[in-house]
Amino acid sequence: MAKVGIVMGSDSDMPVMAKAADILDKLGIDYEMTIISAHREPDVFFEYAKSAEAKGFKVIIAGAGMAAHLPGMCAAIFPMPVIGIPMHTTSLGGRDSLYSIVQMPSGIPVATVAINGGQNAGILAAKILATSDAQLLEKLKAYTEKMKKDVVAKDTKLKKVGYKNY
Repeated sequence: MAKVGIVMGSDSDMPVMAKAADILDKLGIDYEMTIISAHREPDVFFEYAKSAEAKGFKVIIAGAGMAAHLPGMCAAIFPMPVIGIPMHTTSLGGRDSLYSIVQMPSGIPVATVAINGGQNAGILAAKILATSDAQLLEKLKAYTEKMKKDVVAKDTKLKKVGYKNY
């Protein structure tokens, strides 16, 4: 049963949303990914958000650009955590998306990651789930340790070859 719902308003969001899915795959977390336009198919969207809890979702990751209503509307309907990913836009560089997602009214919070922050959204979803899953917590600790070792290896390589030859 999928524990995370990943929803986006357009297939153009897929490169960013796939980064969240990649993290969930690495950590062995089941998810369901879908494209729904809150503006163009409101009935479909409302059914998605209303049925998410019954499907077993514990977290929803919602990406949106421009008007960016998808994450906020998920948070208004779904009773558990929603993570919003503001998408980069050509007109305002994603600031429009960021402000729309992060400036939610009191009582309807959306945890918001950086513009195009798909990877962090996946990690944040995993951390939320790990609060009640000891095995997942150990996987997250191992993932963090691997990132640390990767940085140390890069520094060792830099020192060995010199920064001009890196």
